[in-house]
Amino acid sequence: MLKMDNVQIYYGNVQALQNISLEVAQGEIITLIGANGAGKTTVLKAISGLLHPKSGKIEFLGKRIDNLSTAKIVKLGISQCPEERGIWPDMTLFENLEMGAYVRKDKKGIKKDFEQVYAYFPILKGRKNQLAGSLSGGEQQMLAIGRALMSRPKLLLLDEPSLGLAPILVKEVADIIKKIHQEGTTILLVEQNAFLALNISNRAYVLETGKIALEGKAKDLLQDERVKKAYLGKG
Repeated sequence: MLKMDNVQIYYGNVQALQNISLEVAQGEIITLIGANGAGKTTVLKAISGLLHPKSGKIEFLGKRIDNLSTAKIVKLGISQCPEERGIWPDMTLFENLEMGAYVRKDKKGIKKDFEQVYAYFPILKGRKNQLAGSLSGGEQQMLAIGRALMSRPKLLLLDEPSLGLAPILVKEVADIIKKIHQEGTTILLVEQNAFLALNISNRAYVLETGKIALEGKAKDLLQDERVKKAYLGKG
């Protein structure tokens, strides 16, 4: 479904990604783990068209996307839930979700997807006219994921969905991610909570200073001594 081939990204003269190659097959949950500054969010920005590679290529469903605009990439079926949510605080919850569907014209489908988002996050339904900025941190995270789903993506990019959440909400968000996946959405997950991420993923890539240091089945990386020591607080 998605393929990155030797992608290099720079911020000015600083190289952020060095020859990154990875693949996401349809129906998978793939996770990227790594320390702050390892390049995880940069990978997602490159896929979304927010950054363009200096070299290498990115393909989605067999089509080159590395020089496309973000709007065109969303229309092709990729949607991102950004780190720290990026909601519009002075707009209502309903308006935030509505903005997630801005590339769509199918009114019946959009209405159906509103109901699907409310099914995933029942707590949001009774608050649709509430300003998004007045929601709790957990509710804002649910809203951000719901907004990303409103474009009906084939590939959902999630950037640190558990960041800043209480443990009970982390588990709830993890359960929702699994449910979204089970209902047919392929997911690329960036997550500092390596234990959570590896437990819900099929495969994983470990990024260190802009390079892929390890890759493999998530269950195997959970048992890898290097991963245990660096990311799981064990060993």
